[in-house]
Amino acid sequence: MATRSGRKTAGVAAVRRPEVRLPPLTAHAGGLEPDGDYDGLEFRGLDLAGQEGAGARFMDCALRECVLDETRLASARVLDCVWSELRGVGTDLAGATLRDVEVRDARLGGTQLHGAVLERVWVRGGKIDYPNLRMAKLKDVLFEGCVLSEPDFGGARLERVEFRDCVLAGVDFGGAVMKDVDLRTVERLEIARGVDALAGAVIGTGQLLDLAPVFAAQLGVRVED
Repeated sequence: MATRSGRKTAGVAAVRRPEVRLPPLTAHAGGLEPDGDYDGLEFRGLDLAGQEGAGARFMDCALRECVLDETRLASARVLDCVWSELRGVGTDLAGATLRDVEVRDARLGGTQLHGAVLERVWVRGGKIDYPNLRMAKLKDVLFEGCVLSEPDFGGARLERVEFRDCVLAGVDFGGAVMKDVDLRTVERLEIARGVDALAGAVIGTGQLLDLAPVFAAQLGVRVED
């Protein structure tokens, strides 16, 4: 099991999880602005749909029970923050930086994270449909107890990433580069593309048997009774 110290466990370098300790927060009742600077604020129950927050900086903030439909946060910097029970479709976080962030029980669809940088991020619970993480860089990221439906990791770099007790349905790993990626406890692993990118990942024996037809197809092997 992964430890916070980063010691290797069973040959896999452990994920270093974020330990976010928020200061006393001030309620924020307004909206978002491009290149806005938000420090020590709590966004609770706000409808931020369609708002423009590209390039904004969030430091020691909490976003709770907010609506993020088509919210534009491209190139935003999210540092030492907690995001909980967010919901939205088409949230744009392309090129954003998330560092020391906890995401809890999110219900998101079509989230754009291509080219984003995620470092020490913990995604706990919830369901994210069609997340676009193409060309993203993930380091010390833990997905725990969540459902990822058709996630696209095409061309992404994953280092010390663990999918713990998750569902990965229709995942695209095409062109991804992996190092110390732990898939052993994934409850359902369905790889639509990029099985060859699993070099640098660790899977369990049962998963190997489930993926045998995919590996055979990748190698051009015909399996007949």
